[in-house]
Amino acid sequence: MPNVLLVYPEFPASYWGYNFALDFVGKKAAMPPLGLLTVAGIFPEEYPLKVVDMNVRSLTDEHLEWADLVFTSTMIVQRDSLKEVVQLCNQARIPVIAGGPHPTSYFQDLEGVDHLVLDEVEDTLLDFLRDLEQGTAKRIYRAPEKPNVSRSPLPRYDLIDLDEYASMALQFSRGCPFDCEFCDITKLFGRKSRTKTNEQVLAEFDLLYGLGWRGSLFLVDDNFIGNKRAALSLLTDVARWQKSRDYPFSLFTEASVNLVRLEPLMDAMIDSGFTTVFLGIETPNPDALLKTKKKQNVRTGEEHYLMNAVRTIQQKGMEVMGGFILGLDGDSEDAFDTQIEFVQEAGIPMAMVGLLSALKGTDLYHRLQREGRLLKESTGNNFSITLNFETEMDREVLIEGYKRVLTTIYDPTLKNYFERCWTLLKNLKFTEHTVRKFGKTEMMAVAKSFKRQLLSRQGPAYIRFLVRVFRYNPRLLPEAVRLAIMGYHFEKITSQQIAVHAFEEYLDAELAAFKEAFSRFAKAQSQSIEEVRSYAQDLFARVQQRHQQIHRDFRYGAQEMLDSFRQAVDSYLEQLSGGPPLTS
Repeated sequence: MPNVLLVYPEFPASYWGYNFALDFVGKKAAMPPLGLLTVAGIFPEEYPLKVVDMNVRSLTDEHLEWADLVFTSTMIVQRDSLKEVVQLCNQARIPVIAGGPHPTSYFQDLEGVDHLVLDEVEDTLLDFLRDLEQGTAKRIYRAPEKPNVSRSPLPRYDLIDLDEYASMALQFSRGCPFDCEFCDITKLFGRKSRTKTNEQVLAEFDLLYGLGWRGSLFLVDDNFIGNKRAALSLLTDVARWQKSRDYPFSLFTEASVNLVRLEPLMDAMIDSGFTTVFLGIETPNPDALLKTKKKQNVRTGEEHYLMNAVRTIQQKGMEVMGGFILGLDGDSEDAFDTQIEFVQEAGIPMAMVGLLSALKGTDLYHRLQREGRLLKESTGNNFSITLNFETEMDREVLIEGYKRVLTTIYDPTLKNYFERCWTLLKNLKFTEHTVRKFGKTEMMAVAKSFKRQLLSRQGPAYIRFLVRVFRYNPRLLPEAVRLAIMGYHFEKITSQQIAVHAFEEYLDAELAAFKEAFSRFAKAQSQSIEEVRSYAQDLFARVQQRHQQIHRDFRYGAQEMLDSFRQAVDSYLEQLSGGPPLTS
């Protein structure tokens, strides 16, 4: 059988990648490539398999020399890394098989890929492998229907080094009953929540436990409570499993806001060891929510429904992480202050605020296309300060307001962030099994946190926060340090996001100045071509120096801008001389 290399391309740095927090706990990536590990579980036993997660290590010549086939799975934000993987494989003449959400939505745009196994692959991968063995493999395989996930295999966690990850991941369900206009989940996985059996999920718990994993475990469902009855049934068994082993896993997941109206489910989640839940809050503006078909976030007659929902869930015992969007139709210029006030008052330390993006295939994408407002395809990266459609609000007002929101909730001193942390801890109910244990990893994190943060601009707010927590409940100090480390990460990400946007504005200004200088020269003919080329060389040196000032983890975000700038300048130089471009 051919050697199969399963490659997971690199994610760009992001808020939820925890890139700047991982070093505090000695980890290389936030979570493993669960989709690829599930695909590995479908392969017949006779296939030799290896996994390369490029978020943990580089793809090397040695890997490619071993491989006869390369399988990849990617999300949209991994597309640039996927291109690099495909190029390397093409050069090595290794067939590439691509799948996952990104190829499923953009398969027409992928070049250099030999075969595409799209959609969910439980019912198609073995057909593809059989055809490949017989030399009759087609280029594209599509699933005729959504598979029954009760037939999904155990993920091959044994193919990775668990110690390299901050959290493990498993999946209970696919799909979501809600159909928010901007979301592509229902387009990829449907509106019916398909669930694994309790036995399947517990088998995955057993597998991870047997491999030695202890600590954070993410149930990656896009809406864990999409099938409320099945979720409640699972939680009963999970609670029993966790109690019998003294709660080895700290669980977190994503859910819709209507969780707050399901008290038995919330109680069961607490009993099962859930400590955190991510909610897609989006905006406190009910008109904007209804326009984007997010009706589950609005309740007639309850003015502060979202605020009350967050507080209720916190007081049950789960931290709320929140997703927020700016740029929705229906947003007015007071949206920025409203977002800031909501995040602060609710006590949501980890709030991911992004500009709205129209993802291909979504209802929003098709509506904007019909209205003639779509400008380009989305990168799917909430880190980028770009808009791929014409907004109702003035574009510059929206971007400047967005930057103000980010730099307020994650200001360099983290004053506002630590205020949110304090609000959270005051309202969060802790139980014996949810109080963070203090072990070797936590001690290392505390030492690094104190070294990097207490003597920095964050120090005064950090110290005040620690003193408050110590007086309130000394047992929560490990939790306080964890939150501080997350704040360190979010502030770093925010500052670099703003730096990349500033670099883009800098390039625009430099290009405008060059065009003006070029125009004067073209009219006057008073300078030699060599003088103009020398001017351009000095310009490129300045721009390159500015590019190098951006943190290395974020230069990828500015590289495309830099390349476009160079091409624009070169095109003017070619007009002037008819010769090769300066940067060729």
